[in-house]
Amino acid sequence: MLSVNQVDVTESHPRTTGDCAYDLLVSDDDLVAIELVAAALEGEKFRVHGVSNAQAGLDFIARSKPSIVLLDLVMPGVVGMELLERILEIDPGVDVILFTGHYSTDSAVEAIQKGAYDYLTKPLPIERLREKLNKWLEDAHVRQQTRQLDEQLLQACRLGGIIGHSPLMLDVFSKVRRIAPHFQTALVTGHTGTGKELVAKALHQLRSGDSRPFVVCNCAAIADTLFESELFGHVRGAFTSASQDKQGFAEAANGGTLFLDEIAEIPIGIQPKLLRLLQNREIQRVGTSRPKEVDVRIVAATNQDLRAMVKQKQLREDLYYRLSMVEVKLPRLADRKEDLPLLQHHFLKMFSEKYGKSAFNLTRRAQALMAAYSWPGNVRELENVLGYCCMMTDKEMIDVHDLPEHIRHNSLSLDENEELMSMEQMEVKHAFRILGRVGGSRVRAAEILGISRATLYRLIERSSKNLPGSTEEAPRVSKTQSGGQG
Repeated sequence: MLSVNQVDVTESHPRTTGDCAYDLLVSDDDLVAIELVAAALEGEKFRVHGVSNAQAGLDFIARSKPSIVLLDLVMPGVVGMELLERILEIDPGVDVILFTGHYSTDSAVEAIQKGAYDYLTKPLPIERLREKLNKWLEDAHVRQQTRQLDEQLLQACRLGGIIGHSPLMLDVFSKVRRIAPHFQTALVTGHTGTGKELVAKALHQLRSGDSRPFVVCNCAAIADTLFESELFGHVRGAFTSASQDKQGFAEAANGGTLFLDEIAEIPIGIQPKLLRLLQNREIQRVGTSRPKEVDVRIVAATNQDLRAMVKQKQLREDLYYRLSMVEVKLPRLADRKEDLPLLQHHFLKMFSEKYGKSAFNLTRRAQALMAAYSWPGNVRELENVLGYCCMMTDKEMIDVHDLPEHIRHNSLSLDENEELMSMEQMEVKHAFRILGRVGGSRVRAAEILGISRATLYRLIERSSKNLPGSTEEAPRVSKTQSGGQG
């Protein structure tokens, strides 16, 4: 039903279909413009409503949650951009198309940056409006399909607790599956927060299942003087406070897997005894001379450069080679941004269940900011950020203002050295900036750039050349990727 200042005008424009899927609000002080839109969309997949003042529009949005709003940028008593911000505060999930008779490039850019879906000029071009709304319907359909596909992908593109469908992560999955049945010792390397313990658990579960012990030893959390006792155990009377026999981590993991996290922190004096465990699967409790055999598989993990530690005499060379015979290297999140939508879907679903709230989703603005961010803390940082957002928000849609300040203020400005770049280098850098803003989707990036996907591929190929002055991370995009989350 179309209402303009509480006047029902559907009698003059009867709808021909009764299966409207989306509510559309037209907010314009020009009643003729509202009537024009209502007539133009007759028979389309919209239920059109109209208001001629800003407060009535805000009340309708708060009450009825329309899917899309056509908003006149110039209305009496209110600045259009401020009204746009107030609309998005009330309902971050609504899409707003602005239209005005006072077009300027600056205002169009500002509107999109503030969260508008699109921008049109008056007098309202009806055919252009239809094109925009048809594009919106396609986007809405893609978003719905993407949410369904993400749910399917979560089942298909995970290994234990590890999630990803980027080429880099599929390589990791393949390597873990090949290693798991045979390994005795494995090394997992990668930056903090990339999921090294999850890989260790996947190796354990593929080899031993859940019935065997999986024991975690955080080498960085144990004092040097206690390390031998904690790792190998001790007998009663071995030292002053040893009032009874104690089983160490290695013995507790007998029959299963011992995960040595932060292996680079192991004291140099303990390394020969660890080497004996790796070579002979033998331990010797502190205070006894009798060795004991253990059936244990060992996964070590580090974010340090172990080769450099060998050169600096901080790590025994023979221990390094024993540890690194089988190595799994984990990529940074910045190098696999194709996985961002899938990871976001996973964490949002997890936290909605944890906090007993309705299913969460991200606005396009929030997605764009998160795609442009470099994620130095990797997947762990992403989990923490989304956990914070889900805890603090009282809405189903997580918007820009819900994100932590350091992500909201992440600078996307040009580097001061870009003025020294060639045009070719600028093309490559700009292409990757757009890819980052759209979450790695080649389809959307090519559309925004106004080039074919083939041309975009060629720009991606050039990315192997270092760009001077560039500090932002270029999202990796594979030729098998069909597009990111809208």
